[in-house]
Amino acid sequence: MANAINKNEIWNNDGEILGNAPRWATYRKQLNSEFPAPFSGGKDSLADSMKKAVEMIDSLRPAPDGPAFLGGSSKLDYTYPGVKDCKIPQKASTLDGVISDCVQLFNGMPDVSSPLTMSNVWPQPNNASIIASMLPLIFAPNIIEGEYAWNVHKAELESGGMLADLFGWESDKAGAVYTYGGSGCWLYGLKYAITRVFPGSREKGVRVDGKVLVSGQAHYCRQNATDWTGLGMDNVIVIPTDPESNKMDLVALEATLKELTEKNIPVIEVVCTMGTTDASVFDPISEVRRLLDKYPNKAPYGKALLYADAVCGWSWQVFRYYDFDANPLGFSAEALNVIKKNYKEIKGIHEADAVGIDFHKFGFSPYISSCFLYKDAAEFENIMRRGSYAYLQEVTPYNPMYYTLEVSRTAAGSLAGWATLKYLGIEGFQAVLGGILEVRLYMDSLIERQTEMVMADSDDTGFITLFRVYPKGTDARQQFSNELNDRNYRADLIANNRFQQAVGEKMFHWYLEGHKINGKPTPHIAYSTGFRTASWNKDGSDAEGTVYALKTYPMNVYNNPVVMDHVITCVLAARDEVEKEMK
Repeated sequence: MANAINKNEIWNNDGEILGNAPRWATYRKQLNSEFPAPFSGGKDSLADSMKKAVEMIDSLRPAPDGPAFLGGSSKLDYTYPGVKDCKIPQKASTLDGVISDCVQLFNGMPDVSSPLTMSNVWPQPNNASIIASMLPLIFAPNIIEGEYAWNVHKAELESGGMLADLFGWESDKAGAVYTYGGSGCWLYGLKYAITRVFPGSREKGVRVDGKVLVSGQAHYCRQNATDWTGLGMDNVIVIPTDPESNKMDLVALEATLKELTEKNIPVIEVVCTMGTTDASVFDPISEVRRLLDKYPNKAPYGKALLYADAVCGWSWQVFRYYDFDANPLGFSAEALNVIKKNYKEIKGIHEADAVGIDFHKFGFSPYISSCFLYKDAAEFENIMRRGSYAYLQEVTPYNPMYYTLEVSRTAAGSLAGWATLKYLGIEGFQAVLGGILEVRLYMDSLIERQTEMVMADSDDTGFITLFRVYPKGTDARQQFSNELNDRNYRADLIANNRFQQAVGEKMFHWYLEGHKINGKPTPHIAYSTGFRTASWNKDGSDAEGTVYALKTYPMNVYNNPVVMDHVITCVLAARDEVEKEMK
C-alpha cells in the first residue's frame, strides 16, 4: 500500500499551502481563490467576479436607439459542425478570461429586455426570480431529498400551496414538483395517468393500447411523452376542434369516449389545452370533466386522468380575485372585457387532476421554472413511490426522491417560481398581465386604421397580434375575407401567404442588420406559417389552404404604444421594399 502524503511538507499549522509544496498543491492554492469562500468575514471572490460579469454583460446592452440584440454585431460567430473541432486547454485559465469569453457568447443574441423584442412568448424575467434562481448555484441544494436541501424545500412546498389555493384546491392535500419544462409536466402527467389506469404497469410494463385524448390544438410534446414512456405515438387520439372557437369538439369527444367504453379500450388521460401561444385557446375543461365521468373505464382499469396543459394560460387565474365591477386597476373597457373572457375560460381548471405551469412563460421568470401541480398528493406520491435507498436518509418530512423522474433536481426553478409569486403578488400579476394586454389591444387598433392591413385573428384573447399586410392599393379586409371563405381565391391566399413570409423575413434581416427606420432600429417580430386553416379547408385536406400571418408578442413590461407605432411604420416600409423586389 502506498504511503499517504506528508502533511507537514504541504500545509502549515494554519492549513495554508507552503511555497515549496508539490505542483498539484500549488495549482490548488491558485484555484482555491476562484471558488466561493467557505467562511464569512473575508473577501468573497465570487461576489467580486459576479459583479464584474454582470457589468460586462450589461455593457452588451444597446443604447436607447440601438438594435434589439446584444453586443455590436448580430453575426453568427460559429459554423456547424466545424465548431466542434476544439480541445480542452492543457493548463488552467484565468477566471477573468473565462468570464470574458462567456460574455462574448451573448454577442448578437436577441435582447429579451428590449421592448423591440416581441417575436414570441419570451418575457423578460423579473429581478426577484433572477436573483432567487442564482442563489442555489452557490450552495448547490439538491431538492431530491431533505438532507441536501433543508429549508430550500420550502420554496417548492409553499409555491405548490399557493398555486393550489389559486386554482381552488385544498392546499394541504395538493402537491407540486418543479421539473425541466412544459414537456416535463406533460410527461409527469402521462406517467401519473398510466400508473393510475394500469396499476401493475410499473412492474410489468404497459401491455394494453390505452388511449390519450387531446385536441387538435395540443402541443406537439404529446408525441415526446407517448414515445418516451413507450406507450406509443399511435395511441394518441386527436379530437377535432370547433372551426370557430378552436376548442375541443365536445360532440366528437363524447362519441370517442362512448366508442372506447363500448369496446372496453381504456382511456389513460384526457388533456385539455388551457391557453395556446398563438390563438389563446382554452378547452372547455368543465364539460370535459362531465363527459369523462360519464364514461369511466371498466374494471380492471383505473380512473382516467384529466390533465390541464396550462403552461400558457395559468396566470389568468389571478383574476379570480379581481373586482370587475369596481375595476380597481383602471383597465380600459376593451381590456377588461378580454380579461373577463380569459378568466371565464380558465376558471374551470379546478376540475383537473393535475396542471402544468410554466413560470418562464406567463410568470416572467428565467428558464427553466416549470411546475407540475397535482390535486391529490396522497394518491400521486403513493402510487408513484419507489423503494428506499441505502445511501439516502430521511432526515426531514419531505423527500420527493421516491417519486420524481429526476434524481438530481436544482432548486433554481422552484425558487424562481416561489420568488415571483411572493414578489408580484395577485395585484402585481394582474397589473403586468393587464398592462401587456392594453399594449396589444393598442396594436390591434393601429392595424384597424390601416386599409392595407387586416387582423388575421380578431377574436384572439391572448397577448399576440396576428395580422396580414397587403400590397399598396389592396382592400385588405375584403381580400382576406375572399381568401379565407372562398375556394376560388385559393391562388390569392397562397400568393399572399408568400408575401407575408417575404415581409417577415425582410423584417428579420433588417433587425439583424440594425437597420433603422426614422432613426429607430427595426423590431424583432416573427411570422406564423399556418396558424389556422381557411374556412373552405376545414378538414385540413389542402396543405396549402392555411393562413400565414405576421405576429407581434409584446411580452416586455417596457413596451408601450410608441413602440407599437414604430412597428407599423417598419412593417409598411418592409412591405414597400418587398413589393419593389418582386417587380
